[in-house]
Amino acid sequence: MGVHPVPSYDMVIFDFDGTLADSASWMIKAINPMARRFGFKTVTEDEIDMLRGRGTREVIRYLGISPWKLPMIASHGKKLMAADCGSIPLFPETPNMLTALHDAGLRLAVVSSNSEQTIRAVLGPDLSGLISQFSCGASLFGKARKFRKVTSGVSRDRVICIGDETRDIEAARALGLASGAVTWGAAKRAILVEHSPTMLFETPSEIISHLVASRATGGGV
Repeated sequence: MGVHPVPSYDMVIFDFDGTLADSASWMIKAINPMARRFGFKTVTEDEIDMLRGRGTREVIRYLGISPWKLPMIASHGKKLMAADCGSIPLFPETPNMLTALHDAGLRLAVVSSNSEQTIRAVLGPDLSGLISQFSCGASLFGKARKFRKVTSGVSRDRVICIGDETRDIEAARALGLASGAVTWGAAKRAILVEHSPTMLFETPSEIISHLVASRATGGGV
């Protein structure tokens, strides 16, 4: 799903978990121990698959998580992931995608609820060096604030925010930024489409082709 003519972007803001890193297996393993610790609903594999077809806010309601517990749950999850970051792989196409976008002259940023230390450890030094800005530790629904921070001085119509959850689309829309939804992460394609992202990406190679084309046709420098 795209817009014609191809819009020209100068900056790409990536989510991390489920977009650059394949952390789903780790999260599935961690969710029920965390549920027992913080008193929300444990889930079966079938329920996890069902929840992938729902928006972020609906998932929280289904699990019975009190809003006041979200910061504690997020903090605990980040600590667990930091201790186990060696078991979290990047998606196979992530290195080529980041390199191609950087080489095309696009400015890359990462905005995530995860910690910068964990993200840098999973990316490794070479890929981390391609990222001009990290804005990490966002609250579950606090990404819009982080987007505002990293886009300071950049025209909003030349920024696209790419993530795998409905909340990524919502946060981009709140600031009038373009959104790119990826179908290989936490949320299923159908629920992403319902939230009307600017673009829908089925593979990392599609991100390369669309955004590099935007530089070629839009006069990016």
